[in-house]
Amino acid sequence: MELNKILTYSAIGVAGLVMLVFLLDLTVGIFHRHIAMDVLFILGGAFLLWQGIETILELR
Repeated sequence: MELNKILTYSAIGVAGLVMLVFLLDLTVGIFHRHIAMDVLFILGGAFLLWQGIETILELR
């Protein structure tokens, strides 16, 4: 497997994990109730996930 694909899949995994953690924090309040920070991290993770998927489609 090429290094580009490995790095892209890793970034997709990290973005999914970040989105999951902060979505759980937004709903359950695991860390603290900072709604603005949770929403911004979810949006950042979604943007990184979208960019990773676009990159994988371009590397085909």
